[in-house]
Amino acid sequence: MPNTVLYIFRQDLRTRDNPILSHLATSGHHGFTHLLPVYVFPANQVELSGFIKDGSKSPYPEARSRVGKYWRCGPYRAEFLGQAVWDVKESLEAVGSGLAVRLGSVEDAVRSLLEGFKTKGQKVGAVWMTGLEGTEERKDERDVASLCEKYGAQFKLWGDEKYFIDDRDIGITRPSELPDVFTTYRKTAEPLRERPRATLPTPTKGSLPPLPDASLIPNQAAPFSTPGSLHDLVESLVEPVKDFMPNIPAFPEAAVSAHPFKGGETEAQARLTALIQSGGMKNYASTRNGLLGTEFSTKLSGYLAQGCITSRQIHHALVGYEDGTDQTFEKADGFGTGENEGTKAVRFELLWRDYMRLCHQKFRAKLFRLSGFKGDEAYGDEAKAPKWKSPVKEQALADQDPKPADIARILERFNAGTTGMGLIDASQRELLHTGYTSNRARQNVASFLAKHLEIDWRYGAEWYEMLLVDYDVSSNWGNWQYVAGVGNDPRSEIRIFNPVKQAMDYDKDGTYVRSWVPEVAKLEQLVNVFQAWTALPEELKAAGLEGSIMVTDPVKKIIYNVDGKPQKPGKRPPHMVREGPLLPMAHTAEEGVVEAPQAVKAVEAVAVSAMASEATIRASSSRGELIKGPRSAVPGVEDLRRPVGVEDAGA
Repeated sequence: MPNTVLYIFRQDLRTRDNPILSHLATSGHHGFTHLLPVYVFPANQVELSGFIKDGSKSPYPEARSRVGKYWRCGPYRAEFLGQAVWDVKESLEAVGSGLAVRLGSVEDAVRSLLEGFKTKGQKVGAVWMTGLEGTEERKDERDVASLCEKYGAQFKLWGDEKYFIDDRDIGITRPSELPDVFTTYRKTAEPLRERPRATLPTPTKGSLPPLPDASLIPNQAAPFSTPGSLHDLVESLVEPVKDFMPNIPAFPEAAVSAHPFKGGETEAQARLTALIQSGGMKNYASTRNGLLGTEFSTKLSGYLAQGCITSRQIHHALVGYEDGTDQTFEKADGFGTGENEGTKAVRFELLWRDYMRLCHQKFRAKLFRLSGFKGDEAYGDEAKAPKWKSPVKEQALADQDPKPADIARILERFNAGTTGMGLIDASQRELLHTGYTSNRARQNVASFLAKHLEIDWRYGAEWYEMLLVDYDVSSNWGNWQYVAGVGNDPRSEIRIFNPVKQAMDYDKDGTYVRSWVPEVAKLEQLVNVFQAWTALPEELKAAGLEGSIMVTDPVKKIIYNVDGKPQKPGKRPPHMVREGPLLPMAHTAEEGVVEAPQAVKAVEAVAVSAMASEATIRASSSRGELIKGPRSAVPGVEDLRRPVGVEDAGA
């Protein structure tokens, strides 16, 4: 009798280095006659109303976030995800298999399949999935396990092997054993180049069990219609969420997307090869803090987030280049000369991405708590805990200043990129238009919202969840916590980014800010570009900025002067910004990290916020880039997963 196994794909959208497919292709004793790979677009995370063609109502609530009520998956990641799903479908078809696309909750989709096969007298012997750390994903796993028990099928949760160091090799038997400080964990993992396991064999044509006969596969449940082409799939995903905010400005003429890449395993492998051949990997350590272009970071974070590529695939490609054993890279600079600073930094970012996931495993739902991993109790005295500002009256403190309605307007400007802080506005507009922004920018944006404005950091994390093409739940939320000071940064209270100083350091000629905030492009002096309100009236008039809200009502003013002496309130600040804060403050060995919160309070008492010259947050961002960030902090490995989105290691 036929015995079918259902493989429910989730964030493992690849055929290469895939533990489930490799097992089915190489083991002669799995006992299954047929394999049905399935991908479910989950209704709680992806808006599915675009797949309803008969005008009926969706049986599911809109896929919106809990705090800000933003879409859970915006247009850029929706398109990238659709491409990734279609690519794995074509890869499976190339080896004689295929992919059934389903829409709804994972529980409903699996129930429909099990019931449908049962009705047709077909046996489903097992349902397999790879495990994930997300709260919602773990609930899906429990729900599917319960369904399998009801329908007499075996449920198996496989460990995904897309991480840099395999979970079986990290030396931790319980999540509680994970060190709360990344450096401590890193030291247990070194030397990093020796830790990853070998990749798994890729299925060959005819090596997988065949698909069940098409007539036996249950159809998609109403009211959704399954798309028949990549174009239809992407259109149905993007259409409901493309107008995610009112009055989205036109794409700036001088701007170019730093992330023009398509989703999918095929594209991921091509990107990895190109990075090594072009010298991008070799130069990574010196370019990863860049702001413009496609090559300053790896841009592998989106692929890592969806499981289109594994960290150990990246590692082994680097080994082939470093050892001179992979002739694909023979013309690349540094071929055969061993590990270099760039490839070493990439591995560091991949490890940071691993660590964010393990922190998620340890702290679970605390990842989404306002008080974070740390919790208010960590401050001892409740009065010392952060007093987060909220746009919601019922959630705001009685003495909150500004009032909730004003915070709501500030959040709107923060999201739209009209705060008057050039680096922040440029990053937010780049994100609006492309679904991407650099790790360096992400760190500054997160610090600005959480540390400068003291607004509930979860609004920023949810905004990134909606718009980042490389969003990864563990990296995004873990890195936002890190930057906000409620995560596992041991010195969180003293780390604050000064976005003016950061812009001076990393956008030295103002090209990045001028590209994405064209209103300030005509201003000549950098300090004016980075804070337009500092320009003289005649300069503002010449630039057409006289009535701009970024000038008349900047959300935050940060004043620096040339000689280091306090700037008198009301006096027009100088055009030159020097390295150093406005008022004397104690500093750590790390340049520009504020040690004296009371000094900041004193500055703000005269309506001036003087922050540190440079806060180097060490938290590597779906860093929000391959990881979106190391030495920084927040959402992804864009920069392999440094703080804030970290886009590096996936950077």
